[in-house]
Amino acid sequence: MTRTNEVSLLIGGKAGAGISAAGLLLGKTFLRGGLHVFGTIDYPSLIRGGHNFYLLRAATRPVTSQWDKIDLMIALDEKTLQRHRKEVVSDGGVIFDSDEIAPDSPNLPPQGVKRYAVPLESIVKELKVPKVVQNTVALGAALGILGYGISQLEDILQEAFKAKGDKIVRMNIDAARKGYNYAHENFAGQFCCQLRPRTGKHHQHMFLTGNEAVGLGAIAAGCKFMAAYPMTPASPLFHFLIAQAERFGIVTLQAESEIAAINMAIGAAFSGVRAMTCTSGGGFCLMTEALSMAGMTETPIVIMLGQRTGPSTGLPTYTAQGDLRFALHAAHGEFPRIVIAPGDIRECFGLTVDAFNLAEQFQVPVILLTDKHLIESYITTQTFDTDSVTIDRGKLLPFDGYSRSKPYLRYKITRDGVSPRLAPGTSGATVHSDSAEHGEQGFVNDTADNTSRMADKRGRKYASIQKALKKYDAVKTFGSKDADVTLVGWGSTKGAALEAIERLKEDGHSLNFLQIIFMAPFPVGQVSKALDGKNAILVEGNRTAQLGSLIREHTGYSFTHKILRYDGRPFNPIKLTAQIKEVLK
Repeated sequence: MTRTNEVSLLIGGKAGAGISAAGLLLGKTFLRGGLHVFGTIDYPSLIRGGHNFYLLRAATRPVTSQWDKIDLMIALDEKTLQRHRKEVVSDGGVIFDSDEIAPDSPNLPPQGVKRYAVPLESIVKELKVPKVVQNTVALGAALGILGYGISQLEDILQEAFKAKGDKIVRMNIDAARKGYNYAHENFAGQFCCQLRPRTGKHHQHMFLTGNEAVGLGAIAAGCKFMAAYPMTPASPLFHFLIAQAERFGIVTLQAESEIAAINMAIGAAFSGVRAMTCTSGGGFCLMTEALSMAGMTETPIVIMLGQRTGPSTGLPTYTAQGDLRFALHAAHGEFPRIVIAPGDIRECFGLTVDAFNLAEQFQVPVILLTDKHLIESYITTQTFDTDSVTIDRGKLLPFDGYSRSKPYLRYKITRDGVSPRLAPGTSGATVHSDSAEHGEQGFVNDTADNTSRMADKRGRKYASIQKALKKYDAVKTFGSKDADVTLVGWGSTKGAALEAIERLKEDGHSLNFLQIIFMAPFPVGQVSKALDGKNAILVEGNRTAQLGSLIREHTGYSFTHKILRYDGRPFNPIKLTAQIKEVLK
């Protein structure tokens, strides 16, 4: 039986074979045809070599996660067949190089799976082009097998390679056509899945990662300084802002260490500009002393913490949600901070803007808690509404001079705990700050009375922030509030959970999804209300149910059922659906 309008693909091969580029090109091709697309790359932590593969889904309906079942595999080497042969559905198909892999290879999927032998190497030799162009030939063949057409891929190749010159563009287009024509002539109409571009007008869509969405949010929020030290999976955010730096007037700097990076960001923010840094778990460990200094000096900075599998080096290129408690409690001493966990691409953009606003409103560090799966995966989304972005710089006084009769007090005691802020160098005022405990003017003061007064002053920000968060979606509920069962999760679990709910609905189950977004300050009232009397299942990407313990700590609600994954791989809706069914028995 032929299935239409949805397909799941895997492109696999050696590192250096252009696997990620091939997946992105194919994803953009489907996007150009008005389809919804999700794509993610899996790669080992190796300087050279290793097996890479790209998972891609395309459909006429929104898709928010990868599947663990593959309709069509593009195997650019035999190891791809060895690793993934069992993941291909029984009526699926595999494209392989008939010049290198025998049609009776024991590594090919079992009978029933269509075997599409395409002479990739011969086509590349015929065209007299580099071997790496085999991936472009294979993309053309995939479109021929899917019955999709070749014109949109040609347009994407034109755009992707135009900077490298007409010769490279022509080489790739010719390679794609060769692969397409071969597949169309030999395999047309044989495959179980057929995919067609949608006709008519569609909403304007983008295809981007969470890192890129955070970067766009930072630009929209007016970020003017970014310092970082490279660390997967946060590095692409840094690279994105470097590429946009000249256009948007952003100073970007690769520091000599994570310690230096956060201190540079603190210095830039102290001078009056919006500043941020980004890192992962090991780098954030190094940043914690300076994080405490930001708390003491009440300097507003934004830190994107991209989680990966730990502890220590762990699995540097795989995903996890094991740093929630770390983000909440990192650094010595007591000081307020805000921790926000976006769950999808749109939230990566919007909550980054919110992070900069909140950092300056309350003069605290704000941590954007993301994870590898969210920030390195590509997904289709509508263009962001930048016209609705508002900038709130809090109590930052004008730069045109300080003319008040009383001396400027950087740490003036206020009811809400937030002091008027001046940039150093403002005429008429001396701006003094110290990382040791200080009085209102900023000079060191170690008396007992002052120490408690300043701790209370900073502590009053907690209540002020809690009050301000009433204007934000600190939690979100998806689906009917009267559902029989509530899934509870955060971060990138959202995509798989939402698709699992839809799959379960088809089987007559009634579920909704409660997404926790603000982790600190914790939205106690909203979570308590949402879980009151509910049969809930916790879904998290860690071993110790960190969100579950946080909810219990603040509300007293204890989860009977938990679905936890901590093998470095993300949740997917097919497996999650099966796990939920087991709980519901």
